Amino acid sequence: MSAFSERVVLLTGATGGFGLAAARFFAGAGAWLVLSDLDAEALSTLAREFGETARVETLAGDIRDPDLSEALVDRALTRFGRIDVAINNAGIAHGMTPLSDTPVEVARRIVDVDLMGVFFAMRAQLPALEQRFRETGETGSIVNIASVAGVVGAPMLSVYAAAKHGVVGLTKSAALEYARRGVRVNALCPSFARTPMVTDLLDQPGADRQVSESALLRAIPMARLAEVDEVIAGLAFLADPASSFITGQTLQVDGGLSAG
Repeated sequence: MSAFSERVVLLTGATGGFGLAAARFFAGAGAWLVLSDLDAEALSTLAREFGETARVETLAGDIRDPDLSEALVDRALTRFGRIDVAINNAGIAHGMTPLSDTPVEVARRIVDVDLMGVFFAMRAQLPALEQRFRETGETGSIVNIASVAGVVGAPMLSVYAAAKHGVVGLTKSAALEYARRGVRVNALCPSFARTPMVTDLLDQPGADRQVSESALLRAIPMARLAEVDEVIAGLAFLADPASSFITGQTLQVDGGLSAG
């Protein structure tokens, strides 16, 4: 039996990149899913992919709205009675731009989505997970999808890096607060992978795709992009109840980028 069979997994940003791969992984592992994304149509299509018999709850919305995070927790508790794993994956990036040329409105949107969205999510999730632990002794896990840009500098992606550093800070702080309250909190920090977010960066107007990709690969000791399945393997490790003594950590799935 899978470690995630009949476990309740709440996942944001569920229809693209890592989120889509994670949703399919957990569905295939027999989990019961609470899925969210900004794109309501894509979310409905994904739910239909899992079939009518799958235990899936969906709620579209903007992670910048704290009411969405509260509603997702309510949906999970109403439908399934608990949350076992929460994966805060929703996020965006900005184009590769020098800090001084980054528009203020772009910077604010990055911080609102990538940092405040995780704050709102954990603010809603942690009390529910703690209450379950108090009542049943059963523990829960939160995995925040940060980035290797959350543990090292990222030239030309300064605001994105700042937001992801913030996610790592939230993760470590929440892990310390809840270590004795039955909740593990960790961050997954992938480097550039073959996701739409990365390919969009490489395909910016006026950019040479081959030159841009070569520039990214020079920073990675393994000299290649990560495959999405390699990142999901790291996510599964952190979420697995067998990783019961791991909290407050960042797992870099980065081909050695952060080792230097």
